Amino acid sequence: MAARAVLLAAILAASPLAGVAVAQSYPVKPIRVVIPFPPGGGSDVAGRIVATAMSERLGVPMVVDNRGGAGGIIGTELVAEAARDGYTLLMASLAHVVTPWLYDLKGRFDPIQSFAPVAMVAGSPIVLVVHPSVPVKSVADLVAFARRHPGKLQYASAGVGSVSHLAAELFSFTSKVDMLHVPYKGAGAATVDVVAGHAHLTFGGLLATVPHVRAGRLRALGVGSRQRSAILPDVPAIAEAGVADYETVNWFGLLAPAGTPTAIIERLHREVSAVQELPDIRRQLDLGGATVLRMTPAQFGAYMATDMEKWGRVVKGAGIRAN
Repeated sequence: MAARAVLLAAILAASPLAGVAVAQSYPVKPIRVVIPFPPGGGSDVAGRIVATAMSERLGVPMVVDNRGGAGGIIGTELVAEAARDGYTLLMASLAHVVTPWLYDLKGRFDPIQSFAPVAMVAGSPIVLVVHPSVPVKSVADLVAFARRHPGKLQYASAGVGSVSHLAAELFSFTSKVDMLHVPYKGAGAATVDVVAGHAHLTFGGLLATVPHVRAGRLRALGVGSRQRSAILPDVPAIAEAGVADYETVNWFGLLAPAGTPTAIIERLHREVSAVQELPDIRRQLDLGGATVLRMTPAQFGAYMATDMEKWGRVVKGAGIRAN
C-alpha cells in the first residue's frame, strides 16, 4: 500500500493539475529578487521599482538582494543553482548575455539554458554625448571628424566590458572609425571626466547624462534605441542619424532558474504585465531613464539569444577581455 501511495503521489506531481495547484497556492512566503550588481545601477533601480509594486499584488514581500561581484557572475550563479520553486529570481540586464564572452565561466551556468525567462521589464538606451569643445554637432559630423583624425578622439567608458564600452565598440565597427578607449571605474567617473573635458565623449545612460545635456555641459548627438527617446525628443536615434542598424539598449528583465514550473512563470509574468500598466510605475521608470518593454516569456528568451550572438560578435571583433 505504501509503495502504491508513493507511485500515486509521483503521478499526481507530474500531472498538469499539479502545476495548477502550485500556481493557485503560490506564493506563500517571501520571494527573493537577486540583483547581481551593487546598489544604484540600472538593474537595481528597475528591480526595486518592480519588486515593491509586485509585493503589494502578490501579498508577500519581494526582497531585493544585491549580490555583486565578478562582473555579475556571483549573483547569477546563485540563482542558477536555487530551488526551482519561484522563490528566487534574477533581475538580469544586458550584462547577462555579455558575461560568457568576457569571462571563462567554467561551466558554472549558461545565460540561456540555465534560466527560464519570466518577463522583460524595461529598457534604457545609451546616449552618445560629447564635450561642447568637440567641433561636431551631429553623428555624421562625429563620424567624419573621426575618419579625418583616426585615434584622436578619446571615449570614456564605465570599464572594460561595460555597456558603454560595448556601445562604443559597436559604433566604431558599424561606422568604421577608430577611437581611443579610456576605461574608468564606473559610469559616474566616466561622465564626470567628459564633462570636465578630460575625455571627448562617452556612450552613457540617460539618468547620468541628461542633467548635463540640459545644463549645456554635454552635447547629445544620438540615442541607442531604434526610436527617439521621450526624455530627449529632439535627439535623433543613432541609426536615424546615419549609422545604419545601430542599437544599444540596456534591458532589464526577470529570470527564474530553469525548470521552474510553467504555472509559476505564467503567474509572475501576469503580475509583471499588470505592474507595467500602472502610471506610477511608468513614471518611476521614466525618472530612472528607462521605459517599459513588453514581451512574452518566449519572446524574451528569443531576444536574449539574439542579443547574446550580437554582442559576442562585437566582443570577439574588438578583442575585449575582462581584466
